[in-house]
Amino acid sequence: MAQSTYPRYSEPAAGKNPFLQKSYTRQSIPAFSQARARLPEPVLPDHPDWVEMYWRAWEIAWSNLRQPKADSGFVANFIGQDLQDEIFMWDSAFTVLFGLYGRRQFNFMGTLDNFYAKQHEDGFICRQINRSDGQDSFCPFDPNGTGPNIMAWAEWRYFRATGDDGRLADVFWPLLGLHRWFRANRSWPSGLYWATGMSSGMDNQPRVPDSMMRHRHWSWVDASMQAAVSCRMLEQMATRLEESDLAAELAAERVQLAQLINERMWHEEGKFYQDAAPDGRFSKVKSIGAYWGLLDKKLTPEERLTPFVQHLRDHWSFNVPHRIPSQAADSEGYNAETGHSWRGAVWSPTNYMVLKGLRHVGQHILAHEIAVNHVGNVCETYLHTDTFWENYAPERAAPGDPAAPDFVGWTGLSPISILLEDVIGISVDWPLRRVIWDRRLATDGRYGVRNYPLGDEGAATLLGDRERVTVTTDVPFTLTIRDEEQSLQTAVPAGETEISLT
Repeated sequence: MAQSTYPRYSEPAAGKNPFLQKSYTRQSIPAFSQARARLPEPVLPDHPDWVEMYWRAWEIAWSNLRQPKADSGFVANFIGQDLQDEIFMWDSAFTVLFGLYGRRQFNFMGTLDNFYAKQHEDGFICRQINRSDGQDSFCPFDPNGTGPNIMAWAEWRYFRATGDDGRLADVFWPLLGLHRWFRANRSWPSGLYWATGMSSGMDNQPRVPDSMMRHRHWSWVDASMQAAVSCRMLEQMATRLEESDLAAELAAERVQLAQLINERMWHEEGKFYQDAAPDGRFSKVKSIGAYWGLLDKKLTPEERLTPFVQHLRDHWSFNVPHRIPSQAADSEGYNAETGHSWRGAVWSPTNYMVLKGLRHVGQHILAHEIAVNHVGNVCETYLHTDTFWENYAPERAAPGDPAAPDFVGWTGLSPISILLEDVIGISVDWPLRRVIWDRRLATDGRYGVRNYPLGDEGAATLLGDRERVTVTTDVPFTLTIRDEEQSLQTAVPAGETEISLT
């Protein structure tokens, strides 16, 4: 689709986007056999199938690494599947969050760089861009033309995991420009936001009537919450970059959004955040999209948090045999057999989002339970199909329908990121030089991870059983070990350290 030529305003933040001036410098893609030695290695003697699945996911991911075509205008190598000749904003923002573990062999963040390089002068970035010629697949003011607004969240997670603050200075401006475009073009006079099934990423979910390609004048809970989360991420970036006026602007916007969401989108009878019609009626569908609210504590006041999270524990709601369905089992349109895409299917990206939200609000036990259930179902499906799927059935270990195979892609989050972060339980806040090991796996043997990347070049091996943890690292850090009985914190120097847990 040709770029539009009618006059549009210029967004100052987009004018500072450095990716607009970049061009592609050819870089080779290493073979997976070469890259594997530098990837983290899960150690799970009781679960060899999980380890096999982990390495197979990386192998498929590596087969999807691409160099841009000469006429595309892309500026970096990227990960992209051959299902369609496009890159997708929604998919890419999640895919890079397992890619960060392979960053020393391939720059997965280049996938997002290609979106920034295609930003319009008013801040708009199309949600789908053709891989062959670099043209937008939608016009800027098509209701389905962009979204969801989650790239700032993805970039901030990457920064906290890697400590790559040099990247923040580059990505902040295109992200702020896009955020302002959403605010100017995707919000109602009330201040709440709208989307469509297509632009929300959950195209056929019946949460808003006849809304696959229309907003229907409703306020959409995920779009509104994503705007607030974007504010929070950009506010933190602005503070780090010493852009104090912008930080204050974003903080004020975030507070206002949190107030509006809690005034107008909390369904008191159902104890859930839901889409709202122009006349104040609530949607009859409890969507997993509401759990974007867990990523910012301002969005979920303490008195609402417990009943809101309880839906994830209730068997008639989101606690089905394969957790977490994309809409609750007691919601209108739920499909128990296959999930029928977003009418109940289990998707790796939305599961990942909920798990990060649960950990943000201190629900570590529930996060681990859900992660073990999900990884177990993905693995069982992998063992009898020999691949990974775009989505999964909610009530048995099987692919969803429709669901594309060999989908790594964002499904790589389950066998890689969720396995490392939520099953084994290791996460990093590297700007603070801090590693957290939330140890809840039911096993008597030693488990953990080898060659876990820390910062630019460091790495650590963390192995432990019920009595002790052994850490071998070439860079010092602070280690927090947390389980159901205790939480301890200790400084870990370079070298080998043994920590008693008894």
